[in-house]
Amino acid sequence: MQASFLRGKTALVTGSTSGIGLGIAHSLAAAGANIVFNGFGDPDEIQAIQKTTEEKFSVKTAYHNADMSKASEIAALMAFASATFGGVDILVNNAGIQYVANIEDFPVEKWDAIIAINLTSCFHTTRLALPYMKEKNWGRIINLASVHGLVASAQKSAYVAAKHGLIGLTKTTALENAQTGITCNAICPGWVLTPLVQKQVDARAERDNISNEAAKKALLAEKQPSGEFVTPEQLGALAVFFCSDSASQIRGVAWNMDGGWAAQ
Repeated sequence: MQASFLRGKTALVTGSTSGIGLGIAHSLAAAGANIVFNGFGDPDEIQAIQKTTEEKFSVKTAYHNADMSKASEIAALMAFASATFGGVDILVNNAGIQYVANIEDFPVEKWDAIIAINLTSCFHTTRLALPYMKEKNWGRIINLASVHGLVASAQKSAYVAAKHGLIGLTKTTALENAQTGITCNAICPGWVLTPLVQKQVDARAERDNISNEAAKKALLAEKQPSGEFVTPEQLGALAVFFCSDSASQIRGVAWNMDGGWAAQ
């Protein structure tokens, strides 16, 4: 692939102020795309992320703090991206939250929030991005699902339901646009050492009175045969590939990068 083959295109990555989203944003910027960041965090830190991205990759960036659980704020985010850069060429639906509990104990408000952010927000961004993509007859929609979009785990009912639903949305979006230059695919990571996962590692270390490193190994041993975490940079490289001409006939896939998790 040409190093800067996305030069002049704009990528909107939701939940991109840390973790997987930031890794993907940086990978797309390295390929030349301008970036619209979204997510929560300290304003000074977000400004520093923007500045670093602009200087390192010679691209333009913007930031919008839309709450992805609210349709009106998502609409404002998409309008902002259009006003700033003319439109969204690459949409990466990455924003997500997690909560763990048995179904009978699962707080209803947590279920609603997880479905809203992990699934419904992707419908809203997609429906608002498609008209511009159709006008250009080019677009890439990349949904960050999860290995939990392919298999389930106990105590994660809302997350598993949302991610399975997101893969369904991916397939439908791909089929509706199959004869256009717009593709839609899902990436399904296994364990990635994000701040969200680090919290689970910390909790396990405290619960079992073991070191953080031992807690990481124990977490991986349960599900991920490789015994290694997937990295945001690896996920970013896959996202960049999905944007290339080589991937123009990859449509509606749920591509797992999970160290062998779903192969078991």
